[in-house]
Amino acid sequence: MKLTLTGHDDRYAVEQLQLALFPEGTEGEAISTLHRGKIWLTAATKITLNGKTATASRRIKAAEETVRLRRRALQQSYYLAAVQLLPATPAWGALAGVRPTKITTKHMLEGGTAESADTLMRDVYYVTPGRRKLAVDCSLSTVHAAGLLEPEDVSLYVGIPFCPTRCTYCSFVSRTIGRKTELMEPYLDALLKEIEVTGRLLAQSGRHVRTVYIGGGTPTTLTAAQMERLLDAIHGSFDLSRCLEFTVEGGRPDTLNAEKLRSIRAHGADRMSINPQTMENHVLRACGRPHTADDVIRAYGEAVDAGFKAINMDLIAGLPEDTVEGFRRSLDAVAALNPANITVHTLALKKGADLFEKRVSLPSAEDVTEMVAYANETLRALGYKPYYLYRQKYMSGSFENVGWSRDGLDCLYNIYMMEEVHTILSLGGGGMNKVNFPDGSLRRFHNPKFPEQYIEMIDTVLAQKEELFALMKGSK
Repeated sequence: MKLTLTGHDDRYAVEQLQLALFPEGTEGEAISTLHRGKIWLTAATKITLNGKTATASRRIKAAEETVRLRRRALQQSYYLAAVQLLPATPAWGALAGVRPTKITTKHMLEGGTAESADTLMRDVYYVTPGRRKLAVDCSLSTVHAAGLLEPEDVSLYVGIPFCPTRCTYCSFVSRTIGRKTELMEPYLDALLKEIEVTGRLLAQSGRHVRTVYIGGGTPTTLTAAQMERLLDAIHGSFDLSRCLEFTVEGGRPDTLNAEKLRSIRAHGADRMSINPQTMENHVLRACGRPHTADDVIRAYGEAVDAGFKAINMDLIAGLPEDTVEGFRRSLDAVAALNPANITVHTLALKKGADLFEKRVSLPSAEDVTEMVAYANETLRALGYKPYYLYRQKYMSGSFENVGWSRDGLDCLYNIYMMEEVHTILSLGGGGMNKVNFPDGSLRRFHNPKFPEQYIEMIDTVLAQKEELFALMKGSK
């Protein structure tokens, strides 16, 4: 859809909402106008689509203008015009960002209540009742998680960007190794250098590790011996005496066995992810995952036997060849295992993934709507509560990914990473450090994306860590 701006240059704010409301390739035209009067600042939108035209406007007092209020008025006027032409009310209303809960969380951390947060989402952003409840419930978990932090706390992410094979929906920067494992040892050598340097800098800074998360890729692509070497290095370099949780993302059940799981648990990890994505074998094949539903059940049992009390399991709504009935069977099968966490993703088609490039047939938006609704209703009925969520571009039906937990077993790292409430130190290829400063600002420092680059540039990575800690020291 063509977008024309008149009287302002806040293109990003309006364009992102337009992309969220109208599918890519929509034929039409939108004109976003800002008029500055002596008393009022008026945002107006005119949208023409399929021979129909809709208009809307919002205004704020000129004397009270801020960037936030101006952009809000522009987005509100765009939404109110667009909703007149859309076939259904958008679930997330006038919100275009990937972290809608940041609004409700900020409101509640500043003294607001769950009720006033709901009113904010309803009256200012036009969010539908079901999504408002999701956001508020997740923010309640964030407020609790934030209360566990002290000013000098950080979380630690360790990235293992390798997978045994590549799933067709995946766009992560990772190396598919198959039988070619020659990169893994030099990568581990470089990673252990970063672990050692970061551990030294962290000890000198007086900061404390609150959560650890080993992610990927598929970290358990490492052999049991390599995993032990990594875990020994983490324990040798970091004081984990104040660590609240230690997660290893197993992910693919075909990379897990009883020996590896026992070793990971013995090295202090207390959370494990075993992610089937679906329990329908023909859908697994369509996604390029070589394991079966029986492998998932086997790996889950081995994790329980190894002593893991908190296990997460991921499912994806909208996978190729899946159906509403198939997704229901998958959710029921996973829920029957009674894991601590079930994360329900909605398929997001991203550039770089085989599904995006091949444009294969996928379940309809209506089917995905039923899948997500079934997950929400079923998990709430089973006593799970939503504890974190985020949205992505190109997501089927413009839905969201939601993490559900029971018995107070929220994954704190997921909350801290998504809500950006404290500093995340990332180690390994593709890692993104998020440094929170006392003035409320956030700075990001990226490690090289690909394993080969990371290995070659490890000295640069270590120098960046020195710079990062110098900035944190100077901000105290």
